[in-house]
Amino acid sequence: MSKVIIYQIFTRLFGNKKKTCKQNGTYEDNGCGKMSFFDKDVLKQIKDLGVTHVWYTGIIRHASKTSYAKYGLPKQHPAIVKGTAGSPYAIVDYYDVDPDLADHIDKRMDEFNALVKRTHQADLKVIIDFVPNHVARQYHSIEKPKGVIDLGEKDDVNMHFSVNNNFYYCTNAPFSPHIDLYAGEAEPYTEFPAKATGNDCFNNSPDMNDWYETVKLNYGIDYCDAGGKSEHFSPIPDTWFKMRKILLFWAAKGIDGFRCDMAEMVPWQFWKWAIAGVKKLYPDIVFIGEVYNPSLYRTYIASGFDYLYDKVGMYDCMKEVICHRQPASAITPQWQAVDDIHQHILYFLENHDEQRIASPYFAGNALKAIPAVAVNALMRENPFMIYAGQEYGEPGMDHEGFSGTDGRTTIFDYWTVKSLFAGYINRKELTTEQKQLEALYTQILNIAKTEKSVSDGLFFDVMYANYNNGQFDAASLYAFIRKYKDEMLIVVANFSANEKECSLRLPQHAFDYLQLPEGDFDAKELLSSTNCHFSLMPDGYIPVHINGNSASILKFAFK
Repeated sequence: MSKVIIYQIFTRLFGNKKKTCKQNGTYEDNGCGKMSFFDKDVLKQIKDLGVTHVWYTGIIRHASKTSYAKYGLPKQHPAIVKGTAGSPYAIVDYYDVDPDLADHIDKRMDEFNALVKRTHQADLKVIIDFVPNHVARQYHSIEKPKGVIDLGEKDDVNMHFSVNNNFYYCTNAPFSPHIDLYAGEAEPYTEFPAKATGNDCFNNSPDMNDWYETVKLNYGIDYCDAGGKSEHFSPIPDTWFKMRKILLFWAAKGIDGFRCDMAEMVPWQFWKWAIAGVKKLYPDIVFIGEVYNPSLYRTYIASGFDYLYDKVGMYDCMKEVICHRQPASAITPQWQAVDDIHQHILYFLENHDEQRIASPYFAGNALKAIPAVAVNALMRENPFMIYAGQEYGEPGMDHEGFSGTDGRTTIFDYWTVKSLFAGYINRKELTTEQKQLEALYTQILNIAKTEKSVSDGLFFDVMYANYNNGQFDAASLYAFIRKYKDEMLIVVANFSANEKECSLRLPQHAFDYLQLPEGDFDAKELLSSTNCHFSLMPDGYIPVHINGNSASILKFAFK
């Protein structure tokens, strides 16, 4: 089994061929990427990067200021839509596809089905979002299957909480957020009684920093009980059944996995029940959870999640190491903290929520993250994810509209990402530096995907044996071994901009644990294709040269 390498694509932006880039521009002004853009050639380019799974972000229909009323789609009030295009995490119909992504609006689900088929034909797997914690304020499904009752359709709005309700209500209180409820319309947005807001705001007056455009879903927890939060899971809450039906609906489309937004804001008891129900029918489908609290990792994994983001652990640490605010040796405690569940941990350095590596808010230079890419992609058999544009050093410093100049690529606006346009539409626009960066990502990710030492091998961190090694700089270098049968990789990553010559000590315990042979052996440095020769001895040293902001990946074949 090859290592899972996920490529996150913000579908609306990827493949947009219109370069107007007008701030706060409309669909007509700025254009929009389409599902049809992912043809055989584009998907091959993605696969050749070293990718195994594509996460198409923003597939399910969400709130937007763009009107498709002539196609029978309800219009959302602009006061409760963030940005012109809207957030893909404010779902308005769980059973529908975002019309922005379709060439033919009335055939949008057919176009999605065709996208899944083409992706599979390219030998790639498909992941889509499942947004379980909240929906758009004007949620209303027009595409729900026959017999499905809509969310909130039978709620008792006179009860703040009921196990039979899908939403929470601020009884006898109007929705009064700290925003302009007109937003240029003749009539204001009104909601009575107010529904609780998605980020667990249970009063009727969310502010600008709340998720005011969303409504919290009720999974059987009364957050405002007199004695504090109370759980009501028997009988099974109505919302559980509705949300499992939605999962099964998309699973039947042939997708390969769900990335579950804000999974920790939904009780683990639901996940255990729902994931088991889905996997009974679709045993190979993958669930990826967004869980920020490391103390909950094991609970959510035990509930059925295949993988969890390691944001607060490895991501936060790697950001500090890349920016030289922590030494490279700080990486060791991060993998140790989750060693017992390491195969379930998903590493990443960018996604739609985080600042781009190349932005001045992060490293200011995409090359500085190459050693981190090598470490996170190669150190364990668990998945690694990159965000489209990362391989071209996308800085995310456009002021697109609702999304300011914050080092992130917008998820709220219509826009064209310059680096993706160059990478996938007109490669003549790629700079020499972008081509070099893409080549490095391609090398590292394909090593991760194809080397059995990475996907199936043992891991041994040699840092402890080199802390007192005067010929090894533990502040800027991180080293480990991967071993599978008669093959071994020694990886030394250099987080410094300067070239490093080091002598790496290989401890006796590594020879015992990995069953390493002793003697003289040939090796190949995989990034440079240079042939080398080393003498391997317990507690002996091997010389390693590493370029600045890079890594040395030495492959031994003991046969």
